[in-house]
Amino acid sequence: MNGKSGKVIISSLLVVIAVGLLFPIYNSPTWWVSLEAPNYPEEAFPDGVRILFHFNGIFNGCRLMEKAEIQSEEALECVHEMDTINHYVGMYPIASGAPVELFFSIFLVALVGVMLIAHIVTRPMIRTIVMVVGFGGLAVWMGLTWYGDGGIKYHSDRYLDGRITVMGETVEDVAEDEPLSAAEALIAKLRASLEESPADQEPVEPEAVDQDALGDKEKSIAYLQDAFEAYQRNRPGGAQEWTGQGKQLLGWHYEISLGRYFREAAPLETMVGRMVNTGNVLFWGIIALMIVLVVFARKPGGFFDKVLLLAPISLPVLFLVEYSAWLWWYGHNMNEMGAFSLKPFMPTAFGQGKVAQFTTNSYPSLGFWLIVLFAALLAVAAYLRFRQERDVGDE
Repeated sequence: MNGKSGKVIISSLLVVIAVGLLFPIYNSPTWWVSLEAPNYPEEAFPDGVRILFHFNGIFNGCRLMEKAEIQSEEALECVHEMDTINHYVGMYPIASGAPVELFFSIFLVALVGVMLIAHIVTRPMIRTIVMVVGFGGLAVWMGLTWYGDGGIKYHSDRYLDGRITVMGETVEDVAEDEPLSAAEALIAKLRASLEESPADQEPVEPEAVDQDALGDKEKSIAYLQDAFEAYQRNRPGGAQEWTGQGKQLLGWHYEISLGRYFREAAPLETMVGRMVNTGNVLFWGIIALMIVLVVFARKPGGFFDKVLLLAPISLPVLFLVEYSAWLWWYGHNMNEMGAFSLKPFMPTAFGQGKVAQFTTNSYPSLGFWLIVLFAALLAVAAYLRFRQERDVGDE
């Protein structure tokens, strides 16, 4: 093995390892945030009120404390707890942040994977085939999920679980002695949260769902459909029919997230419409990017060939920019219906901060360090590849 071919082989191996990291990156907690206060003692809340940010949702970060003096069968739902704290100052629920990014993250991760695999293929014809097949399959998958009826069945289980988790945290618990199925329990919860909303008709009972006859993903979809239909029956201005499209799920879930505490119909409708339109723009933007790459990155060398490798290296920076931008949005778009008023502020993006009597913590988690490792592998691969190209040019 000569030095030049050795650089290419090592570079390609590093890219393959980086591609293998994409799956754990998508499924691992990327960042965590917690609130600490005297009314959340360390004995019961060693991590404070803690939540975990993933590429596919926001999840509970509180642990179950197993102590003789603490009687509890499950951990505190800290996403709900943090939302309850935040809404007093007019801050929107956490689930109202980055809905488009969360939905499309799985497709963007797949896009990066195809780009990197294409980059290590140096024969133009084979690279073209890899990109056409990979990008074509991704376009079909994304199109069915976003626009297709029943398309959410093509999304990840974890993403659907995240939508259900947040919805289950928006309402009071159902009495333990009520013989309800999982789907019926959610409907009862949603109705309890909608009692203050105007309605022109009496609620209609949902059809029973045989949860035992369904698979895990089918249960999640049935859960979401029942909740959607119950919400629509109590929604002023007429009900929508369930289609199961990804864009319908995103718009509806964003609407109930925004309106959990602040039920102003006109502003919410505008915000929901803007977010769905953003999803449409991102969808077609991804399609356009894939077409551009197929046309201009078919052959090794040149600007677009480098884009295949260099663009994914920026993932840690893109995440931090996106995360910080949404924190800024939360602190500068507080609803006037909050019990207390705060001046617009930038929540702490990294480190420890202070808001009223709460100490805030914001730090990277496993997923972010995997992203850093991913970028480092690609950076070394890029250096070796470009070094080899320079050596060839010097001959």
